[in-house]
Amino acid sequence: MAAPGGRSVLFVCLGNICRSPIAEAVFRKMATDTGVVDKWVIDSGATSDWNIGSTPDARGLACLRKHGIETDHRARQVTKDDFMTFDHILCMDESNLRDLNKKASSIKNSKAKIELLGSYDPEKQLIIQDPYYGSDKDFETVYEQCVRCCKAFLEQHS
Repeated sequence: MAAPGGRSVLFVCLGNICRSPIAEAVFRKMATDTGVVDKWVIDSGATSDWNIGSTPDARGLACLRKHGIETDHRARQVTKDDFMTFDHILCMDESNLRDLNKKASSIKNSKAKIELLGSYDPEKQLIIQDPYYGSDKDFETVYEQCVRCCKAFLEQHS
């Protein structure tokens, strides 16, 4: 799964239509801009199975577009294989973290390091709140948090 001699990261939220596709797209753009994208496998997924196959939330796509970022991601649920193939699984809140740790505990050769994406935030905003029931401003907040966290994560792991 990992790029040759490279690393892999999976961003996870509840439905894989708001926070994690934004984080994935932000990280992919940063990795591209810094010339390391081919050293990474980058994806995102959901703890739930609610939105499998769906495109990201239109407000999230509009927010990304406003910042010059495109994504063609389709929502998918995290699989057992993800725990064995990804180096890092970065999630958005405590509920995601609980679900992922519970799943990982039932997988013998889980190698993924499961963390909150917010643990990389220099501004110490640990939780990235779900903007689904919020406004465009909430999506912008998620975007800004993802930018800060992804930048710090990439710096630490490149």
